[in-house]
Parts: sequence; structure tokens; C-alpha cells
Amino acid sequence: MPTFPEGGSQGWLTLAGAYTNAFGVYQDYYVRVYLSHSGPSAIGWIGGVQIFLIFSLGLGTGLAFDRGYFFFLTSGVLVFMLSLSHENQYYQVFLAQGICLGLSCGLSYIPSLAVVSHYFHRQRPLAMGIVASGSALGAVLHPIMLNHLFNGPVGFKNGVRISAGLNSFLLIIANLIMRTRLPPKKSASRLPILQFARDPPYVITVIAGLFVFCGLFFPVFYLQLDAITHGVDRNFAFYALSVLNAASIFGRTLPTLFAPKLGIFNVLAITTVGTGIVILSLAAVKDEAGTAIFAIFYGFFSGACIGLTPPALATLSRDMNEIGARIGINFGFCGILGLFATPIAGALLTTQFHWVRPILFSGITMVVAGLLLGVSRTLLAKRKGFQVV
Repeated sequence: MPTFPEGGSQGWLTLAGAYTNAFGVYQDYYVRVYLSHSGPSAIGWIGGVQIFLIFSLGLGTGLAFDRGYFFFLTSGVLVFMLSLSHENQYYQVFLAQGICLGLSCGLSYIPSLAVVSHYFHRQRPLAMGIVASGSALGAVLHPIMLNHLFNGPVGFKNGVRISAGLNSFLLIIANLIMRTRLPPKKSASRLPILQFARDPPYVITVIAGLFVFCGLFFPVFYLQLDAITHGVDRNFAFYALSVLNAASIFGRTLPTLFAPKLGIFNVLAITTVGTGIVILSLAAVKDEAGTAIFAIFYGFFSGACIGLTPPALATLSRDMNEIGARIGINFGFCGILGLFATPIAGALLTTQFHWVRPILFSGITMVVAGLLLGVSRTLLAKRKGFQVV
């Protein structure tokens, strides 16, 4: 069993590098302005493909990380390509944002989560929660910046270029300070899917993740559009995603403080069910106060789901050098559902904005996911012989 420094200077630098999602702004702007000739379902495919590539590339990057290969690429150049697209040229936006940006982010996402496990054991849930909260912090500031750029004198194309420059600068810093620590795994197996398939708690956790990906991203992609179509002041609606992501910072960190004592799976199952219930409440939201309250509660509960999933998968690992593979395989399969979830939500919404349909779809799938995580938790507790798991 390797020893862990529980941080150290290089450990905290690596965490800071990993600590560095605003598609809802794009979704709203595309539906109302830039791709107004395309319906919500078609536009949803852009976000769906991006989600698919970000997570499903984990099948390869997670295994490569366990073998000692660590790469963290900048995506600013590919973000810049979006600024070369033209209004109502759907295929250009699809290729630039859905394909190219998804590929770039997918090569970096799983390694940035797994590398933190090299430096933390007892504090791993908190460390991974901090990494997850980094994307939430960026998503607090990024929607505000993008909304002001896109809807102001700067415009869409120059706004995208400014975003690309900022992202490139931050990711170059991350490349310079992140390092792996443990030696690579020496194994003949290329992709241990069959080995993990004989682990019932892990299999059920992956199935639960499939349901999570069906429902988790709908509010993130559609909350701003929902608020505007219900008559909420547009300036207030522009800040809704930032409120959501600010609450998500606390959701991704605070529960991780208590997870070691209460059990990671215990907290994850409860917060996943809670996320589904909060999503279902969106059907009753019609004004500014309701939008703000929803954003706070959804941000917190969904943030807990996101922040606790990687350490929960790490808990299921029998070997430190299979953490990357377990996380990568889980997100790889889940990303396949992410490919279809946003277009399905858009198809249920239709151009007449029937909001109840996608809300029910999203909320129910999250509740089912939470119940499945409860089953996985029960099996894991029996295996380990204690209830705090």
C-alpha cells in the first residue's frame, strides 16, 4: 500500500492546476439569436456531442493515465475556431464547439481528476471536491462575462476570442504546475472492463451514472432560456447560471468534508435523489424569486453529485493504479447517454416550450439514479462489513 503525503507542496500545486461550463449561455444565445433557424433539439446535439466526447474519451485517457501517461492540453485554439463560424451555419458551430472543443476537453478531464488521487488518501474526497469546484468557480464568472460580451457591443465572435485567450492562459499555467507521483501500473490487460464487470457495486454505480447523465445537464443548459421564456427580466436571467454555479461550489466542497465520517456513498445517494426532487420543482418556477431559489438548491445538490462521484469510484478501486481506469470507464459509458440526453430534452421541449415534459424526464431519471446508488451502497457495505461507505 503506497503512502500518501496528504498534499505537500507538489500535491497542492497539482490540485491548483486541476482546479482551473457555461454552455447554458450558448444554448440560450443559439436558440434566440445565432442559430434561430434551428430548433432546441438540433442545438441540443451540440452540447450532447460535447458532453459525450468530454466524458467518453475517459475510456482511453483513464487507462493511459494508469499506465503513466499524463497530458493536459489547452483548448483555447479550438475555442477560437468557434469565432470563425457564421450565423445560422449550424454545421460550423457543431464542428467547432461540439466536436473540436469536446475532443480537447475530453483529453484533459479524467487525468485532471485522477492525478489528485496520487497525493491524497484520507483527504481525497475533499481534494477531488475542490477540483470539481474549480469548474464551478469558472462557471460563476464565465456566464456573466459571456452574456455581457455576446449581448453587448463586443458581440459573439469577439466574445468567443476573449474567452479563448483567457482559457488558454489559465490552462498553460495548469500544464506547468501539475505532476504525477505514483509509478505507472504494470499490467498486461489493456482495458479491464471484464474485470470490473465482476464487481456488482461498481456495475450498479455505472448504471446509476447512466441515469444521472440523462437528467443532470438539463437545468444547466436550459435554465437561462426557461427564465427568459417565463418573462423573467433578461438581465436577471443572465445571472441565473452564475447563481447556480456559485451554489455548486459549496455543493462540491462542503459534503466532501462530512463524507469520510458519514460515508461517501451514503451522502452521494441522498444528494442524487435530492437533485431529482429539486429538478421536478422547476415546473412551479415562474418568476425571479423562484428562479433564484431553484438555482441555489439545484446548484448545491447537483454539485454534491458531481463532487462525490470521483471519490466514490476511487473507493470502489481495489488497487491505487486502477482509479483512472475505473473513473474513465464509468464516465466513458455515461458519456454515451450524455450524447442523447440534451437532444432528447430539446425534443421534449419543442419550439412551443412545453417545459413540464423535459422536467419530468430529467427529474425522474435523477431519482432513479439515487435509488440505484443506494443499492450499490448496500452491496458495498456488506462487502466491507460496516455501514459508513
